[in-house]
Amino acid sequence: MLSSARRRLAALAATAALASLATVPAARADAPAAPNLATNPGFEIPTLPLADWGSIPGWHCAPGEGAVTAAARTGGSALAVTPASADSTGQCTQTLAVRPNTGYTYSAWVHGSYAFLGASGTGHDVPPAWTASTGDGWQRLTTSFTTGADTTSVQLYVHGWYGQGPIAVDDVSVAGDSPAPVPLTTNAPTADPVVFITIDDGWTRDPAVLQLLADRKVPVTAFPLPMPEGFEPDYFAKATAVPGSAIEDHSVSHRDLTGLSLAEQQAEICDARDAVTARYGTVPTLFRPPYFAANADTQQAAANCGMKYLVTANADFGWGASNTSHPGGALQAGDIVILHFTDTLATDLRRALDAADRAGLKPAALTSYLR
Repeated sequence: MLSSARRRLAALAATAALASLATVPAARADAPAAPNLATNPGFEIPTLPLADWGSIPGWHCAPGEGAVTAAARTGGSALAVTPASADSTGQCTQTLAVRPNTGYTYSAWVHGSYAFLGASGTGHDVPPAWTASTGDGWQRLTTSFTTGADTTSVQLYVHGWYGQGPIAVDDVSVAGDSPAPVPLTTNAPTADPVVFITIDDGWTRDPAVLQLLADRKVPVTAFPLPMPEGFEPDYFAKATAVPGSAIEDHSVSHRDLTGLSLAEQQAEICDARDAVTARYGTVPTLFRPPYFAANADTQQAAANCGMKYLVTANADFGWGASNTSHPGGALQAGDIVILHFTDTLATDLRRALDAADRAGLKPAALTSYLR
């Protein structure tokens, strides 16, 4: 009697001739190279400092099924995918922001038997590209898709096959129109008598702050880092329990992103997004660059990770400060206040809320104004 893995292989072989796979049109010799939208396409970016979300920046595999290998097609690294059991394909994925009603071509070089490549959530059914064997060399797999009218993100995947040995993946490419670079804002322009409270980092987690936020019903926008999120995820869930609150993106390692390449910035932002999504079930749309440092690559990387705004602030009430960008120092409608999860946060928060009261302003949900 055939094993379940062999039955799957037999069925796969029987339908191979029916697979309809897209091909890449030949590029003009004088055409500029299209930007590669994939995150960490060559698997060359090392594990990011302070990251506790996955071990392959930009990619997420089941435990024990994906690892970086030195057996690369180009460069020094590739992805090794090993199904852990007869009931697993060893799938690895990444989420990428896209434009609606737009065509994309997704390809990668693979090595091994029964390698698959495809995209889900595109708005249309997309057949995967696959090969039964690459022989002794590498083979390029390619598939194309057009996004639906409401599609703003897709999930790329690569995987092997049930009960089969490992495959290697390298030199991933996603070609197509990237989302427009996101704007940077220091406030949320509005005539409404509101102010926005934001809190960064997360290294100190004071229970008194949770009580204060609950008692005064303050909607806050938190920008914690993945590592402190992982230490005490319930704390940030409680800190954002008031309706209108949100947990947003602050990068993985809190480095000055302007010293990094576009690809490295994209890995920083996308991996922090994925950490929030996995832990809290919400997808960030706001990105606060560490140290408020950003350049054109930051704006594009944030867009490729699905962000809508780069958010800084125009009022600082952290560590005993009471600074605003306005003459006279009073808060004004639409101001974004920055605070940090520190041992002074409870006092800092009271001072910020008192300043808002004096200005006739109420804390409001930032994500309701920056959409």
